[in-house]
Amino acid sequence: MTDTSANYYSQRVAILTPTGRDGPLTAALLDEGNIDSVICPDIASASRLIEEGVGCLLVAEEAVFNSEMTALAMALAHQPPWSDLPVLLLTRYGADSVTVGLALQSFSNVTLLERPVRPPTLLSAIRAALKARERQYQVRAYLAEHARTEDVLRENDRRKDEFIATLAHELRNPLAPIRNSLHILRLTNGGDPASEQVCDMIERQVGHLVRLVDDLLEVSRITRGKVELRMEPVEIAGVIRSAVEASRPLIDACDHQLAISLPSESLTVQGDPVRLSQIFANLLNNASKYMHHGGQIWLSVRHVDDDVLISVRDTGVGIEPEMLDHVFKMFAQVDRSKRQAQGGLGIGLTLVQSLVEMHGGEVEARSDGLDQGSEFIVRLPLIKETQRAKPPPPPAIRDVRMPKLKVLVVDDNRDAATTLSMLLQLLGCDVLTANDGPSALQTLKAYRPAVAFLDIGMPGMDGYEVARRIRLIPELQSIMLVALTGWGQQEDRRLSSESGFDHHMLKPADITTLKTLFTSIGASTPSS
Repeated sequence: MTDTSANYYSQRVAILTPTGRDGPLTAALLDEGNIDSVICPDIASASRLIEEGVGCLLVAEEAVFNSEMTALAMALAHQPPWSDLPVLLLTRYGADSVTVGLALQSFSNVTLLERPVRPPTLLSAIRAALKARERQYQVRAYLAEHARTEDVLRENDRRKDEFIATLAHELRNPLAPIRNSLHILRLTNGGDPASEQVCDMIERQVGHLVRLVDDLLEVSRITRGKVELRMEPVEIAGVIRSAVEASRPLIDACDHQLAISLPSESLTVQGDPVRLSQIFANLLNNASKYMHHGGQIWLSVRHVDDDVLISVRDTGVGIEPEMLDHVFKMFAQVDRSKRQAQGGLGIGLTLVQSLVEMHGGEVEARSDGLDQGSEFIVRLPLIKETQRAKPPPPPAIRDVRMPKLKVLVVDDNRDAATTLSMLLQLLGCDVLTANDGPSALQTLKAYRPAVAFLDIGMPGMDGYEVARRIRLIPELQSIMLVALTGWGQQEDRRLSSESGFDHHMLKPADITTLKTLFTSIGASTPSS
């Protein structure tokens, strides 16, 4: 059925009368009034027309007795949600008859026309019903367009999720050899203080990157405030130092001056140190981006009542008064023609607000207008002295020793495979590497390792296929298979489990996680 014919059918008046003459006479009257109609010989044909599409239904009360009334009510009840077909009921006795009473109870949209009806009155009532029906068609069109829009949005979301998953995977691949190399440096630097300081800095920044990459996989959690926080007592001074360290390259590149004012007392909040650092790094980056070269940034921390107030103020382009209420909205940016452009997607301040509120705090933007600079003030609740006990620090990396086990590392990224192999050897393991699926299977049969780390996204034979083939070889059933990969969505974890993996770990592997894994199998696995 074409759109044109469907539109024609939707404007028809279905006529249901009990005698042969009533239908044609009514149809002729409607035709004179330029109203299309179709005569229904019985309830069954009327029901079919209701399903096909009509503008309204004109029914004589004699046509709907007892079971006929029920059948017609059922046909009307099966209308789509947007539809409420107008029913014009021609009656001899007004609303006093039993049939009319049942019709009023059974039909949701019924108008009574007491006979004899003057032709102008009948035509006026039918035109009014068709006009009301036309408004229902507008609702139908709106819902259809809304459904199409939802389909497009779902498809866009699907593509976005695929892109983000791929991006996260590609970012994790270079992070893996960086973190492995960092662990190797820690194990071989001999405790040199300068080296330890550099390693600490690298570890913090790699940790930041890992957390941000993790969030790429679930961006929607951020906008809904669903980011998982790892809460602990945190000193604000340490958070500020970490944030400044992360933002210093951008500040220096723009020749900005940064003045920091910290109180002498220790101020502690309950929070996630990485997320808190992200808040203030974003504010410092924001100040740097929206300011001409050689500007000034002031970062101050104050103790006010039971809260700590952290202010980031700058001499930048400022914020128009009408924009102050909108700067925290997703993708909101000041006019590009009125600022020092340094790029950005307009999501930094949205993340700041979400993360601050998740820590039980508030953030406020202030500015006297364009070219008057801006100030962002974060208020966070302080915790009581009794809450300030910190968890014990993790063991030093040199104290991390694992059972001496045979391990096979399989990864087409040679840097990742080499650095992980070197790290495991320094920790006492006997390690071989392979860079593709077929060579991994050959090595496994001869080497018989206790543990095999398999990358998933290898070309040719991927990690899933390697794991499935291993599980088909009886003499290799005891090998613990660990997926070490950049793919970390729920579907990836389901596939790895179904393929025969025992564990699913994300790159870059953390050394304490590796220690826990190896310790769990050390007691039951023969050492080499």
